[in-house]
Amino acid sequence: MNLMNHVTRAPRALDEIHERWVRRRNRDTGDPAYRDEWYDQQCGGCRNWIPVTGALGSDYGVCAGAKSQFDGTVRFEHDGCDAFEDAEGWVSPEDIA
Repeated sequence: MNLMNHVTRAPRALDEIHERWVRRRNRDTGDPAYRDEWYDQQCGGCRNWIPVTGALGSDYGVCAGAKSQFDGTVRFEHDGCDAFEDAEGWVSPEDIA
């Protein structure tokens, strides 16, 4: 297998992926309409958050919330939705290994 052809080995590929995925957020923390209570209801602190491994794992995970519109999709840790369930802390890829 030639890992050099893999997207994570391409120059700037991870930065471009991050930039593209951040634009797809449900809740943009920089939006004037962002509500204060959403700050404590971000994906990274949801009990249904499963962080991805590798270089993107520090910022991205998969939503496993059956009640969420984002169930089964990759989400930015600072995004959120109305189906948030408090996990009383954030989890990193190292925590689930």
